[in-house]
Amino acid sequence: MNNWTIPGLLQFSGGYWGVCALHAGVKLDLFSSLAGKPGTAGEVAQSCGSDPRATAMLLDALASLDLVVKEDDQYALTGFAAAHLVRAAPDYLGHIIMHHHHLMGGWARLPVAVKNGGPVRGSVSHGDEAEERESFLMGMFNLASQLAPLVAGSIDLSGRQRLLDLGGGPGTYAIYFCRQFPALSATVFDLPTTRVFAETTIARFGLESRINFISGDFDVDAISGGFDVAWLSHILHSEGPEGCLNILRRGAAALQPGGMLLVQEFILNDTKDGPLFPALFSLNMLLGTSAGRSYSQGELSDMLTASGLHDVRRLPVELPNGAGIMVGVKR
Repeated sequence: MNNWTIPGLLQFSGGYWGVCALHAGVKLDLFSSLAGKPGTAGEVAQSCGSDPRATAMLLDALASLDLVVKEDDQYALTGFAAAHLVRAAPDYLGHIIMHHHHLMGGWARLPVAVKNGGPVRGSVSHGDEAEERESFLMGMFNLASQLAPLVAGSIDLSGRQRLLDLGGGPGTYAIYFCRQFPALSATVFDLPTTRVFAETTIARFGLESRINFISGDFDVDAISGGFDVAWLSHILHSEGPEGCLNILRRGAAALQPGGMLLVQEFILNDTKDGPLFPALFSLNMLLGTSAGRSYSQGELSDMLTASGLHDVRRLPVELPNGAGIMVGVKR
């Protein structure tokens, strides 16, 4: 973004219009109504319970975004939309898109959050709204499913037997680590509201005998020991530095000597002015948490060391959006 122009700036400023059209299509489950066969705007409207005229306008906008194809008065899905925006599709991404949709109201109030220095919305990860909670948890499954095979194939856990997936949500990383390493078993530790999503996902992969779920709050509840690897994926950014240190110490305490603690986060450079996504993600944490933010590699390294770990370093794994993996070993 070093070469801003006036047209580019204005296009960037109004870019949310297309985003909102996508969100509306997913929210109305419009794409599922076209699965397998073309349809008119009236037929789609009847399926979605929406207004025919407005539905035609939305379909035309989605056609301009190359998510549907229009021929005469018929609309059909593109191959990409059929694979990723139809609810019944194995690679459906609608959950994470709806999670993004639920965040938009908070982002519209960013000036208030910056002025007051505190959150302007409640938690969408473990809140009371079932739809928001499902979108968050299964949205994390959507995202992690894209990365977990790469991560599991890049970290050598051979010889290790018990993995703790701390704050593991639906258990995506536990699943892929166990698939990569047949001798490994895993425990997903997360809030009780997460259990049904985790157990359903674990069962989908046929790993019930190797992955179990324990309900608890990692901020306050005891975590049983005996693990030789702990995995913490994108949970520290919800906490301030003291909260992060508390979680890291609890994770380290659950490890055997020689156990490895792995932290995946969106990692800022040490001047905190990039990369772009971790810098913006820090604002997302401002909107919804009292102390959360993105952390720099140096800050994460210092916290891992303060947790009693040694041989602290960043693994050479290339991940999107400025994500990275830090590791430390228990003495």
